[in-house]
Amino acid sequence: MRRLGVIVALGALLSMLGGVATASPALAAGRGDGWQFLPAESFTLPAEFCGFQVQVTPQVNKRFEKLLKASDGSMILLHTGFLSVSYTNLESGKTITENVSGPLKITEFPDGSVTLADKGHTSLFLDPADAQRFGLPTVAVTAGALTISGAPDGSITSLTLDGHVLVDVCAALS
Repeated sequence: MRRLGVIVALGALLSMLGGVATASPALAAGRGDGWQFLPAESFTLPAEFCGFQVQVTPQVNKRFEKLLKASDGSMILLHTGFLSVSYTNLESGKTITENVSGPLKITEFPDGSVTLADKGHTSLFLDPADAQRFGLPTVAVTAGALTISGAPDGSITSLTLDGHVLVDVCAALS
C-alpha cells in the first residue's frame, strides 16, 4: 500500500506539473527558447490521503516547461509560469483554490532515481506513512525550497522543506 501511495503521489504531481505535452504553436512561440506550454489535467486523490476523495483541478494555467539533457545522461525538466489549482472535497463539495506555481526542476538520473526541487509555492502529496515520517500533512501547499528525492523503485528517500506549509489541504477541506 505504501508503494502505491508513493506512486500515486508522485504520479499526481507529475501528471499535473510534468510530462510530454503538445503545445499550441502560438503559446510555444510566445515563450520561445525551447519552452513549451505545459497542459495541466484534473485528477482525483484517493481517500487514503485525506479520509475523503479530493478532486484537484487546474484553474489558471500559464505554465511552460523546457527539457534539457545533461552530459551524464540525466534528463532535466524545468517548469516556470503561473498555475493555480482548486482542491475539492468530493463528499462535502467544499473547495479552496491555491497558487502552486513553483518554479520546479525535476531531474531523472540514469539509474532511474528522481529529484524534484521546488523554490516557491507547490502542491505536496505524501502517502500517510511518508507524511508521518517527514512530519508533514498528506496534502499541502508549501512555500520555500522543497526537495524530494526518490529511488528507482518509486520510494521517497529524502524530503527537505526549507520553508513552511501554507495550507494543510485536508484540514482546510474538512
